[in-house]
Amino acid sequence: MSEEKLYVIKSRSDDKFYFSGNRMIPNWNDELISLFGSYEIAKEIAEDNNGQPATFVEEPEKEAVSESVGGAIDSLINADTYVQAAAAFQYLFASRKKKDFKRIMKAVRNGYTVKKNKYRVLAPKSWWYDDDAPLYLFFDFNDGMRFTVKKDNPSTLFTKEQLSAFGLDGEYFQKEEVTDDDD
Repeated sequence: MSEEKLYVIKSRSDDKFYFSGNRMIPNWNDELISLFGSYEIAKEIAEDNNGQPATFVEEPEKEAVSESVGGAIDSLINADTYVQAAAAFQYLFASRKKKDFKRIMKAVRNGYTVKKNKYRVLAPKSWWYDDDAPLYLFFDFNDGMRFTVKKDNPSTLFTKEQLSAFGLDGEYFQKEEVTDDDD
């Protein structure tokens, strides 16, 4: 994806008005609208004219992917040899579901952001009711930290920051990283 962008200046009060020369005009007209090749210049002129800089061509929304998928996408894009590209390609697309394939292709095409890893926290085995039914911790805003045997409950997912805030990041609690296929 090219890093070169063009910017226009939109009115702060109404997104339908664009800056041209020294006035705001209501309709888009390529001959009348000023385009700026630098965000800084567009921002400076926008501030002087009660406007805001906007990207001339709307950027597609970036796809959220895991850190490992993001690294593989970077490896694929920056591969110098066929072997490097093939290894990244195989990691990205081998044994994936159709929806995952489309999501990864969208991330390659439109760019991506890395979503935070999430974890499920197993309660210590001595706390389980039954050796075959593990207990997972989950957080309920009304009742606080509780246990459940339903690991698919969205409240059983914690980010690293939440693990630290709730004191669950120690060795006492076993953590399972949630993969793309799990959530």
